[in-house]
Amino acid sequence: MTEPNPKVPESTQVIRFPDCDPFNHLNNGRYIDYFINAREDHLAQHYDFEIYKLANKTGKSWVVSQNQIAYLSPAFLMEKVVIQSTILELNESDITVEMRMWNEQKTKLKSLLWTKFVHFDFRESKRINHDKQLLDQFLQYVNPLANPISFDQRVAEIKSRKYDEL
Repeated sequence: MTEPNPKVPESTQVIRFPDCDPFNHLNNGRYIDYFINAREDHLAQHYDFEIYKLANKTGKSWVVSQNQIAYLSPAFLMEKVVIQSTILELNESDITVEMRMWNEQKTKLKSLLWTKFVHFDFRESKRINHDKQLLDQFLQYVNPLANPISFDQRVAEIKSRKYDEL
């Protein structure tokens, strides 16, 4: 059994009835909800980082500025899926996170999402830079790709590899 990668936390979710279409597939619009909820859990459980506590205390958090998603295989009603997340890029004001949804055995990739988050001051209603403490905290978890590639190239790359090779 492979050791968990601290840069790629994962969790298991169950696909629920209200989130499915009439064909018992996870509705396309709900994939992002599952991904974002899993990412929030990963931050809290694996990095001891509570984004809502930070937002309440400082008025600062992140907003989504861009999503790129590929739907590769349906997730079905009551199916257990594994969701992973990892920071691909981090700069002074942005974080790009890759999220993957697998079947429970991690043999079939169901969906891939790249989300770009912008650090934002809600009190000032403007984009801001990360402070040094946040940058230092997250830098240890950055997991960049070996070579810069497009989202479509990443989808093809992951589809051609086994889970254990990632």
